[in-house]
Amino acid sequence: MHEARIKVVNRLGLHARAAAQLVRLAGTFKSKIVLTRTDRDASANAKSILSVLALAAAFGTELLVSVEGEDEVKALDDIQTLFATRFGENA
Repeated sequence: MHEARIKVVNRLGLHARAAAQLVRLAGTFKSKIVLTRTDRDASANAKSILSVLALAAAFGTELLVSVEGEDEVKALDDIQTLFATRFGENA
């Protein structure tokens, strides 16, 4: 299992379009991918749009990304890149 703490850095947070991008990306991997808010007891299956949206991860929220499976290293790297590039948003 690989884990990383990721901060939501885009101004609008993990809103519907960004969540959809994350779910699409997560769905390309065989690994199990779980997002957990570090500030409260809430976690989400990264392959489920409703689960990800239920996190209500606004700007500045820190998430723990846990990935387990045969392609876990690539999955975690690609997810970190998606967050770092602000889901392609300017702000």
